[in-house]
Amino acid sequence: MRIGIVNDMKAACEALRRVVDSMPDHEVVWTAGDGVEAIAMARRDKPDLILMDLLMPHVNGVEATRQIMKGSPCAILVVTATVSGNISLVYDAMGHGALDAVDTPILGAAGEVSGAGALVEKIRTIAKLIGATSRPKATSAGPHTAPPRMMVVGASTGGPKAICDLLAPLPHDWNVAVVIVQHVDVAFAPGLAKWLSDRTERPVRVAEHGQALQAGDVVVAGTNDHMIYSKQKTLEYTDEPRDVFFRPSVDVFFTSVAEHGGRSGIGLLLTGMGKDGAAGLAKLRSRGWHTIAQDEASSVVWSMPKAGIDAGAACEVLSIERMVASVVPRLTG
Repeated sequence: MRIGIVNDMKAACEALRRVVDSMPDHEVVWTAGDGVEAIAMARRDKPDLILMDLLMPHVNGVEATRQIMKGSPCAILVVTATVSGNISLVYDAMGHGALDAVDTPILGAAGEVSGAGALVEKIRTIAKLIGATSRPKATSAGPHTAPPRMMVVGASTGGPKAICDLLAPLPHDWNVAVVIVQHVDVAFAPGLAKWLSDRTERPVRVAEHGQALQAGDVVVAGTNDHMIYSKQKTLEYTDEPRDVFFRPSVDVFFTSVAEHGGRSGIGLLLTGMGKDGAAGLAKLRSRGWHTIAQDEASSVVWSMPKAGIDAGAACEVLSIERMVASVVPRLTG
């Protein structure tokens, strides 16, 4: 079965992922950190089964279950820290269509998962109930899976607000993957993704090593290593080149996209200090990508986009507001 995980606790998500990964013919196709993200993910990519937490910020598991069963109905199993301690909410969720409930397995300090037996049995029972057919686990995009068109974004000082203003008006059913490199420490990357999700009302996630992009994904670089787009069409993290000051580097990412990302995307270089991204934007333009640098008036610090403009890397120089009007028609349809 294709399984979605909904939980605001990283340790719980990892425990659930390990349980699913241990079961033949089952795969985790997405994770969501709260009910808002879960509703959007289910609408965009409906799984066979959702493992739904109850107590989450913004929209809890009961309301998320109600909305998913109304708009994108699928099997839902409530997985909460304590079923007995949340029995009223469990019954509420089941009243909206959840099939059953089970306690969340626990991820130990050494990475072991305890208390998974009941969850495994529930998943097997639901698979039989819904008649889910066996299927091999998904691998990274290969010859039979065309990667989606991409819009790649680089930013530094003033970037979070600029990125927010860029993402918010984009169509929610846009079949383009948006990949963002913002100069931010690893400790703040998850918070940035969450902040962008809250303010744009669209799922924004930290990019995972080995992740194959899907249409509609919005991801941000999430470590102090560089993020690259590999020849296998996956996002990966690497500590090379070591001599590049900015980590993650926009130049390193843009260059990898120019080498392996095809010829049908858009590159944006936004507000920021320094020159990171200028050389990479030039390489994208040389490969046929449409490239845009943010204008001075709308930039908090104009160094990065100006460096791109001075290098002849930008096809257009636009404000954030005008960028949206430019990119959507180019990548729609």
